[in-house]
Amino acid sequence: MVMRLATTVAAAIVATAPVPPNALNTTNPDSIRNVAATIAHDAMGYYKGNVSKNEIDVGDVQDPYYWWVAGALWGAMLDYYYYTRDPTYNDVVLQALLAPVNVGANHDYTPKARELEEGNDDLFFWGSAVLSAAERNFPQPDKSLPSWLDLGANIFNALVSRWDPSTCAGGLQWQIYPSNPNGMHYKNSVSNGGLFQLAARMARATNNDTYLEWATRVWNWSAGVGFIDPDKFHVYDGADSRKNCSETNYHSFTYTSGIYLYGAAILADHTGDRVWTTRAENLLKGAGWFFSPFENSTVMYEAACETVNACTADMTTFKGYLSRFMWQSVKLVPSLRDGVEKLLFPSAKAAAVSCSGGVDGHSCGQRWYVHGFDGVTGLGQQMCALETIQGLLIDDVDPPLKGDKIKVVRDTKWVALGGASKTGHDGPTKTGKPQPTETEDSASVASASFGLMLMSLPALLLIL
Repeated sequence: MVMRLATTVAAAIVATAPVPPNALNTTNPDSIRNVAATIAHDAMGYYKGNVSKNEIDVGDVQDPYYWWVAGALWGAMLDYYYYTRDPTYNDVVLQALLAPVNVGANHDYTPKARELEEGNDDLFFWGSAVLSAAERNFPQPDKSLPSWLDLGANIFNALVSRWDPSTCAGGLQWQIYPSNPNGMHYKNSVSNGGLFQLAARMARATNNDTYLEWATRVWNWSAGVGFIDPDKFHVYDGADSRKNCSETNYHSFTYTSGIYLYGAAILADHTGDRVWTTRAENLLKGAGWFFSPFENSTVMYEAACETVNACTADMTTFKGYLSRFMWQSVKLVPSLRDGVEKLLFPSAKAAAVSCSGGVDGHSCGQRWYVHGFDGVTGLGQQMCALETIQGLLIDDVDPPLKGDKIKVVRDTKWVALGGASKTGHDGPTKTGKPQPTETEDSASVASASFGLMLMSLPALLLIL
């Protein structure tokens, strides 16, 4: 399997010549696809897990990046296929997402091998990738494992089992294990925003109101504890639970705004309630302060670190998640379109222009607002540029699937762009025969498994 995947990537390398990203035409789909292909190829060049002899490397990325960034990378590569219909990396993505070392013994992506580094926020990024696979009927060929939607339900169940009402009237701690003691007393927006978004997506996918109740609960808690500014709609980082979350850490990062924004957009579409539409619109306005570090630039930047050259490896990836969720929110809340395009079209162009450095001449930089290559490269920079640019193709894709439209698909005969329909999607995909514990209606299975979880966690019912 490993050798076959390595051959797949190698073949892709020699098959096409890279298109310089700085030649991007933001209104030409072919230009966007070609530039995205160059950036995706360079991003995947940082991944070595499919050619490693060590099982623990499968699906993971190398230092200085943590395991959670790997989950985010697979989400970005699922997006790459979603937007471009280029199946080059799909086998690698499947291997990573379904590797036992990542899925874990309980099929909830809390594997023993990762307990020294995994937090609740990390689990969100793997869960987001898994749900993206479910919402797009991405094939899951391994009959020994649950469907994508059931895997998503397992991840959700793992998160809600750690909801902690003993301090701050609820919320998730940042970390899971005592091996990461600093995060055992810190409740943060990325962990709780992640739970909020996953709950919203599960509610829409399954039409199970219990997920909706959880999404509403987490939103209300986040707002009540002060993580979502009621006036500016900035999303703040977190608070010390030992002080009952009475002192908010007002640092703010791009990705948390994106996480809450997409969750609100999902619920606006799912419920039809204007309240969620307004919240999504307000969060987009609040995210506007991550653009224009200088007058007239209108370019996304990581406000907490970029202008002072203080971004950690983690932080270099954050802008990509805001771009991802801004673009995808447009499919669910049309009123967001003008605001998103006003911000992301210039950012996409600036990101492309930054991808003009390195030995190859097309490595991406960090600070897009310099309108050129700034000399700072890495996986994070590639991921951010990729998500911002490939999202320009948002009109070529359908909204995430839901209900009985979500199927358990076994066939991995990928259809490339040349075989796609005019809508940007390939034709009907053959659905393999489900296992006895599954049905073709994957959403029904996830709803049932959630009900079983509630019965197995009677203590949790006390806070419902």
